[in-house]
Amino acid sequence: FRAAHTIKGSAGLFGFEHIVAFTHQVETLLDRLRSGEIVFEPTLCLLLLRCGDHIGALIEPATTEMPLADELRDAGATLGAELAARIGGDTAAVAPAAHPAAVPAAPAPERWHIALGFGSEVLRNGMDPLSFLRYLGTLGDLVRVDTSLARLPALAEMDPEVCYLDFDIEFASTTGRATIEAVFDFVRDDCMITIEAIGGDDTAHMPDARPLGELLVAEGAVAKEVVDAALERQQQARQQKSGDRAQDSRLIRVDADKLDQLITLVGELVIAGSGIHARAHQAGLADVVEAATMLARLVEDVRDSALGLRMVQIAPTFQRFQRVVRDVSREIGKDITLDIEGGETELDKSVVERIGDPLMHLVRNAMDHGIETSEARSAAGKPPRARVGLNAYHDSGSIVIEVSDDGGGLDAAKIKAKAIERGLLAPGAVPSTQEIHQLIFEPGFSTADAVSNLSGRGVGMDVVRRNIEALRGSIEIDSTPGAGTTVRIRLPLTLAIIDGFLVGLGTARYVLPLDVVVECMELSGSARHEAGERGFLAIRGEAVPVLRLRDVFDIGDGDGTRENIVIVRCGGIKAGLVVDELLGELQTVIKPLGKLFSFLQGITGSTILGSGDVALILDVPGLVKRAEAQRVHAGPTAPPRPSGHDHQAVLEAK
Repeated sequence: FRAAHTIKGSAGLFGFEHIVAFTHQVETLLDRLRSGEIVFEPTLCLLLLRCGDHIGALIEPATTEMPLADELRDAGATLGAELAARIGGDTAAVAPAAHPAAVPAAPAPERWHIALGFGSEVLRNGMDPLSFLRYLGTLGDLVRVDTSLARLPALAEMDPEVCYLDFDIEFASTTGRATIEAVFDFVRDDCMITIEAIGGDDTAHMPDARPLGELLVAEGAVAKEVVDAALERQQQARQQKSGDRAQDSRLIRVDADKLDQLITLVGELVIAGSGIHARAHQAGLADVVEAATMLARLVEDVRDSALGLRMVQIAPTFQRFQRVVRDVSREIGKDITLDIEGGETELDKSVVERIGDPLMHLVRNAMDHGIETSEARSAAGKPPRARVGLNAYHDSGSIVIEVSDDGGGLDAAKIKAKAIERGLLAPGAVPSTQEIHQLIFEPGFSTADAVSNLSGRGVGMDVVRRNIEALRGSIEIDSTPGAGTTVRIRLPLTLAIIDGFLVGLGTARYVLPLDVVVECMELSGSARHEAGERGFLAIRGEAVPVLRLRDVFDIGDGDGTRENIVIVRCGGIKAGLVVDELLGELQTVIKPLGKLFSFLQGITGSTILGSGDVALILDVPGLVKRAEAQRVHAGPTAPPRPSGHDHQAVLEAK
């Protein structure tokens, strides 16, 4: 109600009468709702949401000085009729700015004396004093307006940006004091305003100097103990406000670009610190190595503190899906509610800005595909109202976001049959359940029997995976037939600096994100032969697909004396990456490759090592997907390979 009243008053000050008229109807409905005259129910909620959308649509052309479209006028008329039917009567005929919940209207207009002294800074703050008088005139009759020039200085001393005007106004209106006071909400702190009622007996309206509590006790209206208790609560409230102001004074606003610049500088500091540490070890000076180690610890602390400045809660992103679920459930004819948990979980601002669209796809897909009809739920013994959930939490240095539903779950047999039909699986292939679930992210894949406005064309889920992988994330799916599905997104906390694991292929250096590395081991001769012949290794009874990175990147054969394998996990799937050397952990500052090298596969970025050399950051999700595809598919359908010459071009360009 207060928001609608503020919008109405603001629009009235600037002459947007169509906004005033419509918002007045909404305000009247909200007032009757809060007073209990109207019962809140789902159709009323839907009407108010539509009204909120329409007010936003009305404000947009007002702020851009565009003419009001005919479609918008027609929509306003339709909503106005619905509002009038709810309120009971044609509220459009009522004065647009009237306040229905203020003091009850008197049989005849009541007269008020208003002494209005505008502050000197009113003009500088963007306010037009005359606009307040014009708006006041919409609430009643300005019987008399006298302008005082007592504060007006000599012409040579006048400042054109300072307001020197005072007004003495006699005003007649059926509205109440609260509505008149609300006219001056925007300049209350800059002005001296006195509003007094004018009656037949002037003394009856003279204010009593005693506090209100004493007057009530003296008249016997309230017991003294009640007044004392109220005063104590007021004192506590003032102390609380004082504490809030003190807390606010400790907060400052910082431009996001400045934070980004700070993160960039911290990244350069990490690189410089790594270089100092490496040179200290090369020099073999114990005291220098110790100092460099201490510097590295301090740099790490500075890094964590700087990254913490960009951390924001995910709650606002989650909350916007309340409206999405409400609207979509109504569109598809299903009764669905949204449960939100973990809204206080924090992650990097840049990640939050880019996760909204993938979540939108997943939520809409869960509602359209995952949730059954009310009849099917009743037949299965489920509650008629279905549930979609959003949850976020931290886990092992990453953030996990879950989109869940209590629908029918994924039909693995149907997905497998569709994949075989489209040639994504060989007829005799025996993929795992998780591998079958991952097929729904293939471009153009859909098991929908009919195309709807929301889904059925196979567009969306492949975009979800691409967007998540662009954030260096992964997706896992857990689904139980008849019980529901949970899509689990795992994302890094930040996109700027990561802990990495350095490996070598000849003279080239590559970095894997440390959080995807499971274990490392030396590759023996027999294991090397098995990996080359069969494309996978048996590790602790588990078949792990293997990629030899020399083959993937077409680097050429090494000396063959020694090879190692790094076991990585992404999206619940393990893969082995064969490399020459294991060079250990390091802090990695991620540098984007740019559009020139966007064609490269298997690479997501680059970093500068302490030695000044450039190392390429591996696209682990893409490599794991490639390894898994080679194992599941019957034939050799490997995607095009980037060549070692392409990677050398990146190194030279960097």
